[in-house]
Amino acid sequence: MPVYFLGIGGPSFIENTHHPAYAQLEKVGQEITTHVKPKAIVVFSAHWQDSASKISINTAEYTDLLYDFDDLRDFPSHFYDYHYPNRGSPEVAEKVVDKLTSAGIQVERVKRGLDHGVWAGFLVVSLFNNEDHDMHYRMGQALEGLRDEGIVIVGTGMAVHNLGDFLAVRESGKTMPYVYSFDEALKSAATAEPEERQVAMSDLMRRSDARQAHPTLDHILPIYVSAGAAGRDVGERLFTLPDRTLSWAQYRFGKVQGA
Repeated sequence: MPVYFLGIGGPSFIENTHHPAYAQLEKVGQEITTHVKPKAIVVFSAHWQDSASKISINTAEYTDLLYDFDDLRDFPSHFYDYHYPNRGSPEVAEKVVDKLTSAGIQVERVKRGLDHGVWAGFLVVSLFNNEDHDMHYRMGQALEGLRDEGIVIVGTGMAVHNLGDFLAVRESGKTMPYVYSFDEALKSAATAEPEERQVAMSDLMRRSDARQAHPTLDHILPIYVSAGAAGRDVGERLFTLPDRTLSWAQYRFGKVQGA
C-alpha cells in the first residue's frame, strides 16, 4: 500500500469546488478508491494532538463528527449540519496499538469524534502534543508493516500553514516569499532517497523560514509520520499550490499501478 500526505483546508473548503486543490483531492480520492482499494485507512490529523509522550487511538466503531472550527471567521449554521458516514475498525485500531506499543510508544484507547481534518476520511489516530518531528517520524516507522496488510496510512495537514499572516494578506492576495521557499525545501526533503530522507526531514525544521511557514508544527507533523511509514519507497509530490500563507501540496510514497 502507498502512503499519503494530503493538504486539507478548513471546513469551508468542502464547498469551494472551484479551488484547484479541490479537484486534486478528488483525483487522489479516486486513486485510492479505484486503484489502491485498501482494506482500511489510518489517518493522522493535524487537528488532534494529545500529550507530549502519549498517543491516543480512536478505537470506536461508530462516532460523531467534531465541529472544531477555529475563531478566524463565523461559519454559517449549515456547516454544523454536515454528516460524514464513517465506520471505524476496532480490529485495525488494535493492530496500530500493538505496533506502537512494540516500538515503546505509550498508547491510550479512546472514543473520539472525527475532527474537520478527517471529514474526508477515515480512522483517526492522534499526534503527540509536542514538536519533536523525529519522534513522529519514528512513529511512522513503527507502523510501516500495516501497509503489507492492505492498510493505507494518510497524514493530513498543510505543507505551509501560517494563519496569523493570512489575515494580513487576505485582501491583497500576496503570497509570502517563505511559502515558496519552504514548499520547495519540503519537496527536496520528502522526495530524498529513503536512506537520506530522515536526516533531510529533520534538517528541514532548522531552516530560517521554518517558523514562518509553521509558527506551530501541528500541520507539518503528519508528513513526518507518513515519511517514516514509507520505508524504502521514494516520495513524490503530486501537487502543490502556494496560496498567500498556505501551501496545498500533496505527497505520495510508493507507486500505484494504473494511476
